[in-house]
Amino acid sequence: MGLRLKFNLVLLLVFVLGLAVSGYVSYQLLHKNAREEVLRTAGVMMEAALAMRTYTVAQVRPRLRAQDQEFFPQSVPAYAATEIMGQLHQKYPDYGYKEAALNPTNPRDRAVGWESDIITDFRNNQERSEFSGIRSTPSGLSLYLARPLQIKDPACLACHTTAEMAPASMIKLYGSGNGFGWKLNETIGAQIVSVPMSLPIEKANSTFIVFMASLAGVFAVLFIILNMMLSVLIVRPIRMMSTAADKISVGEMDVPELSEAGKDEVALLGKSFNRMRRSLEKAISLIDDQ
Repeated sequence: MGLRLKFNLVLLLVFVLGLAVSGYVSYQLLHKNAREEVLRTAGVMMEAALAMRTYTVAQVRPRLRAQDQEFFPQSVPAYAATEIMGQLHQKYPDYGYKEAALNPTNPRDRAVGWESDIITDFRNNQERSEFSGIRSTPSGLSLYLARPLQIKDPACLACHTTAEMAPASMIKLYGSGNGFGWKLNETIGAQIVSVPMSLPIEKANSTFIVFMASLAGVFAVLFIILNMMLSVLIVRPIRMMSTAADKISVGEMDVPELSEAGKDEVALLGKSFNRMRRSLEKAISLIDDQ
């Protein structure tokens, strides 16, 4: 196994290990950043929904109730937020907002399987204020951000304690079978925002491919340059020295001296070789004279 082959094997091993470590670290970092980007988007959507709820309570509900004692769903914060975020969902179908409940007044708010699990988790862990995760959907991976819905305002119980206490117009609209029996400070549901991860993940993968291709290109150029330097500075001088030694060993003393230019180890070896060659010539000359 030649010196060049040994050097290249070690160099390739270092490059492969370097690519593997760099690839793993960059992949994890890019996908982590993609998830954080999606989580920030979900957080903005959640805050927008909360702002809609606050506006409904402060501005819309008092005016509607001042005009008429009849129940208007538009005065309900959850209804207003869901309706407005639904407009966003129509334009961007992969983005979603839902105020899911185990026992909702509006049937469309009834929690499905995975949403029920989130609500149950909030009910079992009262100290938890937020929860996020990733799930598979027909359109790809989707990140969800959830916050608990708790009954903090006693006024809410006027419509949700019993059907007899609720406004007749609400019973007429939604029926008397759901949305009752709520208790103060009870976690009755969860606000859930869903944001697609396909685009951020696709960007992260594209960036990863470009980065790895660039890194591999740099390694390839470096590999070529190092091989050229090895050939010029090490392999070629040693081969010249080996050829000269072979010729001298069979009595061909007319071999030109090796270059002694430079101060590196190869130049020092060349000087030592030339000195040995001259000493050998003198020894042979003395033997011939005798």
